[in-house]
Amino acid sequence: MSKMIYKGYTARVEFDERDNIFVGHVLGIKAIVGFHGETVVELRQDFEAAIDFLIEDCKARGIEPEKPASGKLMLRVPPEVHSAALIAAKASGTSLNQWAIKVLDEAAHA
Repeated sequence: MSKMIYKGYTARVEFDERDNIFVGHVLGIKAIVGFHGETVVELRQDFEAAIDFLIEDCKARGIEPEKPASGKLMLRVPPEVHSAALIAAKASGTSLNQWAIKVLDEAAHA
């Protein structure tokens, strides 16, 4: 999977062999936002236009555009996982929050 990022929005990009075009879909929001292009330049332009339209449409309707992530993450984990994570955080000299940010960041970008 390839991805593109614009104004904080991330899209998954794939190549459609049948239609011979690149197709993208914005991830992490409820609205269905898709775009396409025959070249990478066209794909980038259509992606940016789609995000700009989403933002302008929300503004015209007087609502805040949905953001892909708020920065708050609530997890339910088994007590033994919670305990092990607390111990790992303390052993590394950080808070559980700082430790979890590091671990999640490393896993998400691996």
